[in-house]
Amino acid sequence: MTFEEAMDQLEEIVEKLEEGDVPLEEAISIYQKGMELSKFCHDKLKRVEGQLTQILTEDGQKEGFSIEEDN
Repeated sequence: MTFEEAMDQLEEIVEKLEEGDVPLEEAISIYQKGMELSKFCHDKLKRVEGQLTQILTEDGQKEGFSIEEDN
């Protein structure tokens, strides 16, 4: 599953739950699926963040990269 597919499914779940006419047992099941999709998206974003915060030096070594934020 791609990140985009998971986000689309999450949007559908939120819309369905916001309608409010879902039986309790089904709402719980839908909510659990939403939590699984949310974790999937979070984990995928963390992996990508880890990849993007490393740059290659001229000799091919990986080096950490960060941007200082102004407070």
